[in-house]
Amino acid sequence: MSTALALSDDQASAFDTVTEMLRGAGIDLDDALLMPPKSSATSVMAITGKAGSGKTLLLSELYKALEAAGVEVVSGDYESRRRKDRRTLAILAPTNKAASVLRFRGVPATTIHRILYTPVYDPEYERIAEWLAGNGDRPEVEGLTDEALDRAHAFYQTNKSIPGALAAAGLRGSDFITGWKRREEPLDIGFIDEASMLDDKQFEDLKDIFPTLLLFGDPAQLAPVNQSGTMVFDKLPEKRVMNLGRIHRQAADNPILDLAHALADPQVDFYRFEKMVEEAATKDERVVWGQRVEVDLMARSPVLVWRNATRIRLINAFRAVYEAPDDRLIEGEPLICDGLELPLKHRKKRLDLEARGLIKGAQVVYLGEGRKPGFSRLHVIGAEDPQVSAASIVKIEKPDEEEPFIPYAARMGATFLHGAAVTIHKAQGSQWNTVQVFAPDLYVAAKMNRTEAGQPLWKRLAYVAITRAQDRLIWVVRNRLSKPTGPLRVDDLRSVPAATLTLAPEDPV
Repeated sequence: MSTALALSDDQASAFDTVTEMLRGAGIDLDDALLMPPKSSATSVMAITGKAGSGKTLLLSELYKALEAAGVEVVSGDYESRRRKDRRTLAILAPTNKAASVLRFRGVPATTIHRILYTPVYDPEYERIAEWLAGNGDRPEVEGLTDEALDRAHAFYQTNKSIPGALAAAGLRGSDFITGWKRREEPLDIGFIDEASMLDDKQFEDLKDIFPTLLLFGDPAQLAPVNQSGTMVFDKLPEKRVMNLGRIHRQAADNPILDLAHALADPQVDFYRFEKMVEEAATKDERVVWGQRVEVDLMARSPVLVWRNATRIRLINAFRAVYEAPDDRLIEGEPLICDGLELPLKHRKKRLDLEARGLIKGAQVVYLGEGRKPGFSRLHVIGAEDPQVSAASIVKIEKPDEEEPFIPYAARMGATFLHGAAVTIHKAQGSQWNTVQVFAPDLYVAAKMNRTEAGQPLWKRLAYVAITRAQDRLIWVVRNRLSKPTGPLRVDDLRSVPAATLTLAPEDPV
């Protein structure tokens, strides 16, 4: 196939193996033929490789080939009317941030959680969605001009996002989405990026939805908590796992990836590795030997640490330098969603919040108080419709104090921890342009001589932390914090009215 010309030898081999698996599922990429699946049995395959090996490029090429063959891509933001003969593909990631990284590269990804639920569209705007998806004629909608529809169409041609296209036409999510419903029928094919983060339960849930699963994962990352150091693809038969060993040409001459791969050398201890970082910093501006934590970066790119105690100290130092009062948050403070505290009777509101991106681990920026006591206006980083107002419980942990301080809280709703610093475990699945790694924590891990899956723990931590950086790595070697160059800001976030997710009037907050 011509696709193989763009791929390295091991990528092309993996492409051919996946093509054969898909043929067994009734999808012939060579001849662009779609047939009913030959079997109802679940087929799982994994493509593994370290950072830079080309997993994302391969995922993208497979997506393009499936779309060209006529497979319908289900993105989670809108699902077209079902056809009996349709074949479907969903491309999933564990977090909003990981999904947004794929979308930035032209791959219509959504979160694993989001695919469990489908939005219910207002019938008037559903006609626009069907037209954009190629299943209907151009509609006439009261209140929308031809120019607005043209903007929606132009946006969709590039981004393949129905909510994004409707936003380009001047609409908000609350205008066209009336609710959410649990997925009732399975899909066909699932591509799962960052599969190293999957736990066994998530894996079983995905197998219930997708008869054909293709996992993309990095075996050098940290295994999920309570997984005994193993990842779901470690349990697959050897012939069902393809490893990409070659560092792809687009990743060549990248000092950040060079450092990450140097960790595989058993002769490299912590002291030698730090020397390598220091030397790399003298040769390339993409690596920085940092004498202090740059506080300006912490609002959007958290400092990555190993120990919770370090995380809490850095968070409180961040709040102190911005003169944030103890009794409230200030605009621009970063938060991390820590889950939802809602009783069972509010199941619909739970679906609303989760579908809008407020899932555990979501990175959020605080925009200010909501209209009701206990509500917050929030910007969900990486979500396609990012601004939302929701009942919030914000917990700020204090050094040497068992209970967190809660400056602002509803009785129930989305719970948040401060996000100026996060553990390396929680950073998995996310990437930022610039990443600060707090090296003194990794030094402690090295001194403790702890291992995970036969590898020194500090090396796994360092590998995950380093590979979160897209453009620049700051290796912070001293326990110091810089002064901010200005106040926290929110003006760079897309400014659209927030869709308020409230409880029904008879249900007190």
